Amino acid sequence: MPQPSFDPADPLGLDDLLSPEDLAVRDTVRSWAADRVLPYVAEWYESGELPGVRELARELGSIGALGMSLTGYGCAGASAVQYGLACLELEAADSGIRSLVSVQGSLAMYAIWKFGSEEQKQRWLPGMAAGEVIGCFGLTEPDHGSDPASMRTYAKRDGTDWILTGRKMWITNGSVAGVAVVWAQTDDGIRGFAVPTDAPGFSAPEIRHKWSLRASVTSELVLDEVRLPADAVLPGVRGLKGPLSCLTHARYGIVWGAMGAARACFEAAVEYSRSREQFGRPIGGFQLTQAKLADMAVELHKGILLAHHLGRRLDRGTLRPEQVSFGKLNNVREAIEICRTARTILGANGISLEYPVMRHATNLESVLTYEGTVEMHQLVLGKALTGIDAFR
Repeated sequence: MPQPSFDPADPLGLDDLLSPEDLAVRDTVRSWAADRVLPYVAEWYESGELPGVRELARELGSIGALGMSLTGYGCAGASAVQYGLACLELEAADSGIRSLVSVQGSLAMYAIWKFGSEEQKQRWLPGMAAGEVIGCFGLTEPDHGSDPASMRTYAKRDGTDWILTGRKMWITNGSVAGVAVVWAQTDDGIRGFAVPTDAPGFSAPEIRHKWSLRASVTSELVLDEVRLPADAVLPGVRGLKGPLSCLTHARYGIVWGAMGAARACFEAAVEYSRSREQFGRPIGGFQLTQAKLADMAVELHKGILLAHHLGRRLDRGTLRPEQVSFGKLNNVREAIEICRTARTILGANGISLEYPVMRHATNLESVLTYEGTVEMHQLVLGKALTGIDAFR
């Protein structure tokens, strides 16, 4: 049998792991991103806006990218690997676009799908899958980021109704959402609520002056005695298990997505090294540049292989939260290093929005923090490895 040729874009032959259906999903999302995001995203990033976000959401719904690994209610029922491939392609365009999809599907939709009543699922999920309704997920608070158990947002009973009061911070999609999944303390522990954003007392001022995730809608949620009917509470869970299981689902998407940002920077560096000349030859012909590119390729494709492995485990139902922490910790950290190395290859051009490198590098600083900081994932793994809880 003849030896296959070496493919610089797939040096480990990872495409051999993908089925025709997997490849079709990847190619569909890649084509959409190339047409609808890449020509405009530098301008969006520079202006700090994501214009037409509702239209983008509807388009993403039309290709089955919203809640795509969920079943029923208009969702695509895709595999975990297919969802991961979509996240990689979306984040190769921009982390803000992948965040829009992750928060919609892996947080807001997943919470309703996993813990909601049948009536809640029927009310919200079909419109969310189609992109007609945008969702957000309210867990993080101004003073309680990595310690959600100490949240101050509170829901109290008033007859059969609930009165919800508090604030949530750094909420993707908040200002454009039609429904907010909000987690709050109650007399019976932490509960989740599906909050229509047109409810009196609910507001979502947009957060400005960001230097990361600029092509993304980020908001504060203000809940000023929002009155909700009894059927607004998600009946299927109590305690932190609910929001943390949603975060695990979203973190899995980040394991893939971070490699998309890394791939975009790596490809920009390879192309630049072939065309940029110094001292009479392309800089890709110098040993130090080739060493950088080789190291970047190794970490990039190791990260993608890790994402594949975790995706297969999720599809088999054997993926543990500690393994997702393993993936997020490694892949985001390595993606940032790949972006920084790419910037050195591009030199001064590396800071220009004519190239994607600095945009991805600054976005990844947010990805490093949200859905669990580096330190939190290190401690998750530390506890798993030693059996000793160092969180307290």
